[in-house]
Amino acid sequence: MPSNGICGRLGDKWTVQVLWHLSLARGKRLRFSALKKEIEGITQRMLTLALRNLERDGLVSRYYFPEVPPRVEYELTEMGAGMLQALETINSWLTDNLPRIEENRRVYDDAEQQ
Repeated sequence: MPSNGICGRLGDKWTVQVLWHLSLARGKRLRFSALKKEIEGITQRMLTLALRNLERDGLVSRYYFPEVPPRVEYELTEMGAGMLQALETINSWLTDNLPRIEENRRVYDDAEQQ
């Protein structure tokens, strides 16, 4: 699958949370400090890495304001919003199929123990 690392990035601990929080801003930009405050447990370094990767992939736009102190704001791009819609479809599938998945895991694990 030619995902070029996108699937792995979406599977990390922080990327989807950053996308989600930016989507809640609905047409507004969020400052780095606001994102850090809203995403429980994320470090400054991990937020920086997640935002850089999302910006590089075109899912987030970065706006720099040369003030004192400098201000940086982030906004979900149209492509980033589309990614969230795709993830909602996956989430819906998981919700529908999770009981079957858990049952299959239980059956498998029980068979492995015998």
